[in-house]
Amino acid sequence: MKRLLGSFAVVGVAATMAGLGTFATFTSSTSASHTISSGTVSIALGATGPANRLTIGASNVVPGDTIQRAVDLVNNGGASADNLSSIVLNTTASPSSLLDTEATSGLQMTIEKCSVAWTESGTSPAYTYTCSGTTSTALASRAVIGANIALAGLASLTTGSTDHLRVTLTLPTAAPNTMQGLTSTISYNFVGTQRVAGNK
Repeated sequence: MKRLLGSFAVVGVAATMAGLGTFATFTSSTSASHTISSGTVSIALGATGPANRLTIGASNVVPGDTIQRAVDLVNNGGASADNLSSIVLNTTASPSSLLDTEATSGLQMTIEKCSVAWTESGTSPAYTYTCSGTTSTALASRAVIGANIALAGLASLTTGSTDHLRVTLTLPTAAPNTMQGLTSTISYNFVGTQRVAGNK
């Protein structure tokens, strides 16, 4: 029995020493790192004043009247990687009335672009605008309320560029008597979408 126990002890010590030996290995390592930063999609309207008259309302509008407002649309992203693939316009009304819900006899909207800032005439709120540069064809011509209204040919798709826009609202001459004494507040929301994703 003593010999047997002694044999187990010797085997146990040998196994322990063999186990310790498995941790004695050679190693080598290497590593690398790089910095990833995301781009910034950013569009803005011009400062309040001749570069943004969309905050100026109009009252006592009758059939045949037009309401002109100039606004600059600016792509102020930080780098050329921040160019946009598209810009659309969403218009809503709250409060709403027949002035904006009647697609044919209600307010109609036309958006045009000038190659330079529009020249403003008149006094608030009866502004009018002329273009001393080149006027594009209408970017939009439709009923005032709409979703994802396409605005093609905008320079502001490119970072650092500005579009000089003129928004004209017209109450058609065919507007019925039921549109008397109504009020609508129109909101304009321009939405820029990032460029097409690619390899970096």
